[in-house]
Amino acid sequence: MMHTTKELQKKVQDIFDNKNYLSEPQGLYEPIQYSLSQGGKRLRPLLALMGSSVFGGDLEKVVNPAVGLEIFHNFTLLHDDIMDQAPIRRGVASVYKKWDTNTAILSGDTMFVLAYDYVTNSDPSFLIDVLRVFNQTAREVCEGQQYDMNYETQEIVNVDDYVEMIRLKTAVLIAAALKIGAITAKASKEDAQNIYDFGINIGLAFQLRDDLLDAFGDQKVFGKPIGNDIVTNKKTYLYIMAYDRANTKQREALDRAYSLDNNEDKITEVMKVFRELNIREVTEKMIDDYYQKSLVYLDAISVVKEQKSELYSFAKGLSLREV
Repeated sequence: MMHTTKELQKKVQDIFDNKNYLSEPQGLYEPIQYSLSQGGKRLRPLLALMGSSVFGGDLEKVVNPAVGLEIFHNFTLLHDDIMDQAPIRRGVASVYKKWDTNTAILSGDTMFVLAYDYVTNSDPSFLIDVLRVFNQTAREVCEGQQYDMNYETQEIVNVDDYVEMIRLKTAVLIAAALKIGAITAKASKEDAQNIYDFGINIGLAFQLRDDLLDAFGDQKVFGKPIGNDIVTNKKTYLYIMAYDRANTKQREALDRAYSLDNNEDKITEVMKVFRELNIREVTEKMIDDYYQKSLVYLDAISVVKEQKSELYSFAKGLSLREV
């Protein structure tokens, strides 16, 4: 029987509570300890454990790659915050802001090495398969970040371009965590692929929810400043759909709003048009579409439905989350 999500969350918490990344020189490792002790959702290691558990795997065999995935994810956040000039991460100062940019770059680089160290410390019977997934995913995350940077200066970004970017930047790591868990549990290739595709669709729903919460969320709950995507002119799904649906007058209002220097006014004016165009409802519909697609792949996994019950619940919770 599959472990409950609560049991797996407790195991993930115990794993990270017992980790200490401090070493010499302190200036290199203190930011790593700071970053990895902030907690966050620990979503990737949790999904790696869930990917193993659903196939009746030995959870101890997935611990090292799961830790590696979490360190890799946090490495990308360190560098993303520099690129986005984001001063807050999980409600506290981001690493480049607390220390400086050079420290954040070097500590991030070291985190990539630490992540690789954990991933390669996998059982030799599935090490090659795990490495293939990890390497492909790490490359794709960087590709997604490059597309994200391209779109900052690209005048027109369509929905398909945006979805491909978030697939690479966010969804592939969620999918990889599930697939690596499945590989460590000796799942069939078909099942490993189905749980990967389940993860891709849940990952897309997850990122679209992130976009939605950035505009419509509660800062105290969300842990990041609301409206940051608007302030930084990010071409999110909400931005793209607003321009697609707007009439001439509304497009002019959006262009005026996005050119404002005062951040509060900018957010207020953009949100006014978003509400006129029902952008919240449009985005909710797209999130639900990806959630429904994810269930098709989850249904196809060849274990009894009861064994997948935690994944069904988790998928629903992830697509409806408020944080």
